[in-house]
Amino acid sequence: MTQSLTDLICPLDGKPLRLNERSWRCEDGHSYDVAKQGYVNLLPVQNKRSKDPGDSKAMVQARREYLEQGYYEPLARALANTVLAEGDQAVLDAGCGEGYYLRYLVEQAEQKGIDLRVAALDISKWAVQAAAKRDKRLSWMVASNNSIPLDDNSVDTLLCVFGFPVEAEFKRILRPSGRLIMLDPAADHLKELKVIIYSELKSKNETLPITDSAFELTSEQQVTFPVSLASNQAIKDLLTMTPHLYRSSAEGRERIEALSSLELTSDVWVRVFSYEN
Repeated sequence: MTQSLTDLICPLDGKPLRLNERSWRCEDGHSYDVAKQGYVNLLPVQNKRSKDPGDSKAMVQARREYLEQGYYEPLARALANTVLAEGDQAVLDAGCGEGYYLRYLVEQAEQKGIDLRVAALDISKWAVQAAAKRDKRLSWMVASNNSIPLDDNSVDTLLCVFGFPVEAEFKRILRPSGRLIMLDPAADHLKELKVIIYSELKSKNETLPITDSAFELTSEQQVTFPVSLASNQAIKDLLTMTPHLYRSSAEGRERIEALSSLELTSDVWVRVFSYEN
């Protein structure tokens, strides 16, 4: 059975939030309405670095179109198997995007009879809107990893999928002996796309994404598989959903426009860090 993780705290004063009909409220009177799509915005204006932070509406749409074709299903499967090896647990997806990997995880948990309590956040309002529309059972939040609106020691497993870890906050919300599971690009990830859009390729730094000694790397798996894109639209969706869109040259984007198919390599690290408080 899947339930929402409801150990939410107020982003302004850190006090517990309680759901009262369609609003989350703390004892100091701060109130946050649940949007019609089923999410709550817990990112105060003063904590935003821009007017519309995170992935744009176009990036979210492109990612949804791309991922729903199943191109990255081997990666979603590897992540789900890693998470569910520990049985029943409370999970936070810290940087959930439009929710593809989390939905796959929840589906696998229900097939296996594993109980999850789940929350998810992303700094992009567009991403959380898209995610919440698909599954209203989970606690979907617009929020930042710099200030996670969850109580201390409330999470067993924290997911950071192609995201930005904030070690101090991750330590605060994880329970003792909790896990941080990270997905990060390995050296050959999308190398065929990079050859097209960049004039020169830089070698990738393969250092670990976590440096705090409280986190111990307990396992790592390199998930490598081919991806065949058979249309220009799929290629453009892939480019649009990644930071490469903004880093690529005009000439590189023109070369992308001329392609009708592309054979790619997906190469990703799935790493598990244990946390000892």
